[in-house]
Amino acid sequence: MSSAASTAVTTPQVATPQRPGTPNDSLGRNPFSDGVESQASNRTGNGGGNPFASPSGSRPPSSFDSSSASAARYEDRSGRYFHSRRVPKGDIEKPWAKHADPKEKWVTIIPVIGIFVGLAISGFLVWDGIRSVIKHNYCLVLAEDFRNGLDKSIWQKEVQVGGFGNGEFEQTTGGNDNVNTDGGSLVIKATLQDDSLMQQAYTIDLLKDGTCTSTSPADCIAVTNITAGNSSIVPPVLSGRINTKPGAHIKYGRVEITAKLPVGDWLWPAIWMMPVADTYGPWPASGEIDIVESRGNDHWHPQGGNNIASSALHWGPNPANDGWWRTNVKRSALHTTYAAGFHTFGLEWSQKYLFTYIDSRLLQVLYVNFDTPMWDRGNFPVVNSNGTRLENIWRNTTRLNTPFDEPFYLILNLAVGGTNGWFEDNVAGKPWLDGSPNAKKDFWQAKNKWFPTWSQPQLEVSKVMMWQQCDGNEDL
Repeated sequence: MSSAASTAVTTPQVATPQRPGTPNDSLGRNPFSDGVESQASNRTGNGGGNPFASPSGSRPPSSFDSSSASAARYEDRSGRYFHSRRVPKGDIEKPWAKHADPKEKWVTIIPVIGIFVGLAISGFLVWDGIRSVIKHNYCLVLAEDFRNGLDKSIWQKEVQVGGFGNGEFEQTTGGNDNVNTDGGSLVIKATLQDDSLMQQAYTIDLLKDGTCTSTSPADCIAVTNITAGNSSIVPPVLSGRINTKPGAHIKYGRVEITAKLPVGDWLWPAIWMMPVADTYGPWPASGEIDIVESRGNDHWHPQGGNNIASSALHWGPNPANDGWWRTNVKRSALHTTYAAGFHTFGLEWSQKYLFTYIDSRLLQVLYVNFDTPMWDRGNFPVVNSNGTRLENIWRNTTRLNTPFDEPFYLILNLAVGGTNGWFEDNVAGKPWLDGSPNAKKDFWQAKNKWFPTWSQPQLEVSKVMMWQQCDGNEDL
């Protein structure tokens, strides 16, 4: 067995370049390392560098400086730093600037043309609308500010107990407690009737004392009957209703009433017009114009309270066929109520149209264009509920606006309750039913609930203006 001598070969050691600021560590390791880095270096052969760094050989030459020293420095950092360069602004190619598409100009031209065409059409429509509006001349009929009280040659206080056909619960009086002008404006106020009149046999007979303004006994006589099985009582509330039938009425024209509406449950203010004569028959055959109606209830009332103003026309051959629902519009007050301050409620009426408005003619509520006969507009049935044939009661006129072609007078009133549906049954705690024979008594017995809400139980009117159309067309 032979033996060989071991020869030690000494390999020259090449000094490892030091990183600037790095301590002279014989292994080239990070002096702040916890040892994990060194173990990873041994596995990856990354010389103690970042195990997640990109090898310097994978970097493009352009990422290094041109000088060999800089290149060596960046290469030694093993891709730890990202090197970027700016492309000079002039070197960026802009092919769209060299070769402009001639169609591109239409991208600007077409919208500009569209804008000018739209403005021209809008201007024409405005001009045509203004040109086509019928302009009327008006003659003043009534200018009332109530500073001198109520002129009896113009105004009439209605004294009745019948509820004006609506089953209302008030008695309208001629006394100053319910209708007065002491404060420089007209105040129509609701007050309570004497409780004792509902608790004993009692009769109000306005025919006997000669004060009733109606000839119908139902409008002039009311009775409290306390016999068994009978619950009729006299009206539990006093209020007022006045009209201009004696001295101020118009056939076509304008009406403006500046008023503040009441506050209180089941109060029913109304500003409306009725025909001077029942030319075409009893209501609603001769028409009715409601400029504004409202409710004194709070705004939360499902049907709307004093934040809602309603305008309507009533017209038809009989009460069962009243076409009011085809000409009825409501308008809500904006962030307020019509009881919070004074508003102007207006009507403009001609042989071609009729509209109501609030505060400005631009804020229209109801608009009716008399372009078709009212009978055709109503689409009334051929026969009545009892089987009798319904005839066109306005067939003898050639006017499209009949029955709204006769003189009408103005009415201002404050009603309370009623059984005609203005206050819907079983809504908002309504204490009576319209079809009940005890409706009036049920209302009165619930006064501890509704009377405390009457914080402003009055319709206050500061001005009434009426103009007659006087341009020669009012006789059409």
